[in-house]
Amino acid sequence: MSLRDQITEDMKTAMRAGAKERLGHIRMLQAAIKQREVDERIVLDDAQVIAVVEKMVKQRREAITQFEAGGRADLAAKENAEIATLQSYLPTPLTEAEIDALIAAAIAQTGASSIKDMGKVMGIVKSQAAGRVDMGAVGGRIKARLGG
Repeated sequence: MSLRDQITEDMKTAMRAGAKERLGHIRMLQAAIKQREVDERIVLDDAQVIAVVEKMVKQRREAITQFEAGGRADLAAKENAEIATLQSYLPTPLTEAEIDALIAAAIAQTGASSIKDMGKVMGIVKSQAAGRVDMGAVGGRIKARLGG
C-alpha cells in the first residue's frame, strides 16, 4: 500500500473514531500533498510524499520556537501534536551509529579528503537517508569529518 493510500485509510479511521484533532492533522497533510500535485501537475510517489511530510514537520518545529519565544505554550502544544501525527508517516529514524556508517561509506566511495568534497558526500548520504535523519545535523558531522 502506498503512503498516500495509508494516509487516506488513516483519515477514514479517524473519521469513524471521531478523533477530530487527528482528522484535522491528516486533512492538512492531504491538502499539502494535493497542493503540490496540482502545482507541479504530477502524482507524488512515496519519496515525494515523505518530502512533503518532512517539510511540514520542519515548519512546525520553527513555529514552536517562535511560539515559545512569544510565550504561547498553547500554540506550541498544538504544533507538537501536529508533529506527532506527521511523524507517524515518516520512516524510522537512523541511529547515530547508522548515520556514522553512512557518512564513512560515502566518504570512502567519493574519495573525499577536504571540505571541498562535502557536496559529493552530502549527495550520497541524502539519497540513502532521505526522510530518516535531519540533514542539517548530518551536514555538521560531515564537515567535522572532512576537517572543516
